[in-house]
Amino acid sequence: MTKLPLIDARGVSLSRDGSLLLDAIDLSISDGEIVTIVGPNGAGKTTLLRVLMGLDAPDRGRVQRRPGLRLGYVPQRLHIDPILPLTVGGFLALSGNRDKAAMRAALAQVGMEHHAAAQVSRLSGGELQRAVLARALLRRPHLLLLDEPTQGVDVGGMAELYRLIREIRRDHGCAVLMVSHDLHVVMGATDRVVCLNRHVCCTGHPHDVSRDPRYQALFGREVAGQVAVYTHHHDHVHGPDGVCTPAPPPE
Repeated sequence: MTKLPLIDARGVSLSRDGSLLLDAIDLSISDGEIVTIVGPNGAGKTTLLRVLMGLDAPDRGRVQRRPGLRLGYVPQRLHIDPILPLTVGGFLALSGNRDKAAMRAALAQVGMEHHAAAQVSRLSGGELQRAVLARALLRRPHLLLLDEPTQGVDVGGMAELYRLIREIRRDHGCAVLMVSHDLHVVMGATDRVVCLNRHVCCTGHPHDVSRDPRYQALFGREVAGQVAVYTHHHDHVHGPDGVCTPAPPPE
């Protein structure tokens, strides 16, 4: 028996204050795949995520979610009052899952195992993103949604975070839907690309999309050509804050 998609959107359109934000979007997410939404500023990427999660209702079209679907969400920005005395462990407990072993495992997965007692207000941007990701994993999601997960992280840290996302997909068996501007690294980290500019301009395998004239028209032929051939060589190690150190010699 064929499984239903995790999420299936058909003909989704949404307007606000007379402006069309989403126009007849079709998008389906299946088990275990990594799908990345790319597009210029104002293309409707975050709006589409909100509609898929059920936070906003479309004006037209429909969104169907598999019964019992569990979502894990990493927002684009998370503001935590710097005077709030909140540790990383306390922050994770806000997920509703207070199992200490599960918390330790989630922190270890994202490379933050030694930060449980740290104050959230003192984390770097990259460390905070990893803590938010750990909290999302505690929901045991079928689908992990990431909105610009590498904001505030350097290029090396970006590649390392995308490597971590593939590792999470492998270890947890969840699908991943992310929004990204990191065109030069994201193409090697995803199974499928959706190029969005209020409507779906093109979609498919990263190699095919990078050669699509509609994609090149949005991002420029020179940039589009670069993203298809970018590779990241692991001759160094990235810490949770994105700082690079030389990799240890092979044993």
